[in-house]
Amino acid sequence: MYQTHHPFPAFRVIAVLLVMLLSGCSGGGTGSSSSAQSDGPIRPNTPVVYEPEASLATVIGTEPLTVDVSNADQGYIMARYTGSAAKANIQITGSDGINYKYFLPPSDSYTALPLTSGNGTYQIDGYENVSGSEYISLFRESLEVTIENEFLPFLYPSQYVNFNADTQAVSTASEAVKEARSDLDAVSDIYHFVIENVVYDEEKAETVTSGYLPDVDETLSSGKGICFDYAALTAAMLRSQNIPTRLEIGYAGDIYHAWISVYVDEVGWIDKIIEFSGDGWTRMDPTFASGNDNSEKVLKYIGDGKNYNTQYIR
Repeated sequence: MYQTHHPFPAFRVIAVLLVMLLSGCSGGGTGSSSSAQSDGPIRPNTPVVYEPEASLATVIGTEPLTVDVSNADQGYIMARYTGSAAKANIQITGSDGINYKYFLPPSDSYTALPLTSGNGTYQIDGYENVSGSEYISLFRESLEVTIENEFLPFLYPSQYVNFNADTQAVSTASEAVKEARSDLDAVSDIYHFVIENVVYDEEKAETVTSGYLPDVDETLSSGKGICFDYAALTAAMLRSQNIPTRLEIGYAGDIYHAWISVYVDEVGWIDKIIEFSGDGWTRMDPTFASGNDNSEKVLKYIGDGKNYNTQYIR
């Protein structure tokens, strides 16, 4: 039973960067072994899928671009563009001052967009594409937001982490964690499933176009993807197990990259190197771990906050 509720093509450069920084990272690693299972009973593995909805109780903008803000207290808004232009653009700026841009093709359906800046005042701008990279402004509105639970934006699906109760990744996650005795065990099981079953797609990395969005089930079925795909698939699987997960975009060293951060209120380790303190977000980089055989040196590189610079949280 379900509860309802820029391309990154530089893997070769990433590999070179890691070799330079980590010196021999492909050998002598921990391989694909999982962390030891916790004591205690098996945790429930029934998927928990929070379903965003457009109730249209409170709407800003007008056709062809409308934004339903009725469920902002759940950490998301819903946007739809029904015009004749190639696309529209919604820009969301929260109290942290970071401007998030989301592009919408014409559609009869609403798309969920997360409010990742937490509580406070959001500015929401709507634009319509007129030609090339030129847009005209359709509206600007302010929205006061108090989110019911700070983790909700990182549990609901969204445009970047797109899944629902029928998504194959959801049932795959449930199967992957069936022996887990804690949320930390579940994180370990899903992390190892992804790094052991997905390989980096260099051809895709060389041909992917601007505006690309991951398809988590395509990544799952093909068994390959770029860093954006790794991060989105892992995030979707973890969120479907009610584990808050952020998809983060920024720089690893000098490389534009995507990875995840996970929150569990338990203390422990994965592979004796990824430490969960129980009171904060923990970075995990399935792309680097998969491409370098989950090497201990790579995991230490991931764990060193100096190597990562987050620009956007999705």
